[in-house]
Amino acid sequence: MERASESSEPVLDAKSQVTSQLIDFQWKLGMAVSSDSCRSLKYPYVAVMLKVADQSGQIKNKFIEMTIPQFQNFYRQFKEIAAVMETV
Repeated sequence: MERASESSEPVLDAKSQVTSQLIDFQWKLGMAVSSDSCRSLKYPYVAVMLKVADQSGQIKNKFIEMTIPQFQNFYRQFKEIAAVMETV
């Protein structure tokens, strides 16, 4: 397991302040079948829309599109989070 100090990702600790609140989470599985440069693309993806409220209460939509391997990694990380939260 990689130590947090070696990671390039930001790490939240007990002193970190949450800056946004999740209001809604929507997702869809899609398939790009073609583009103007490729007739037979067949590219699966997961699209996620997060609705978040900042500290002032302003609601914003954040869109994320992930390849299947990126989504699988995202899913694994959430399973790890859930396991840690169950121990608290």
